[in-house]
Amino acid sequence: MGSLSIWHWVIVLVVVLLLFGKGKIPALMGDVAKGIKSFKSGLKEDDDEKADAKKAIDEDSSDDTAMAKKKDEASSRA
Repeated sequence: MGSLSIWHWVIVLVVVLLLFGKGKIPALMGDVAKGIKSFKSGLKEDDDEKADAKKAIDEDSSDDTAMAKKKDEASSRA
């Protein structure tokens, strides 16, 4: 009772073909594929932005460290 036989799947397939038509299903799948590609590229862009932000923070902290060393050197000379 719980499993679906081949006839159930045939009926479901016929209903889907009647609702969407023969040509709309490939177009729908193409749109889904474009959406997935767009989603993946969006995730990649987010990762790139995070990496750029982290690199900028690291550069800022290294600049601050270098300036602190110069101040220490200048104060020790005086």
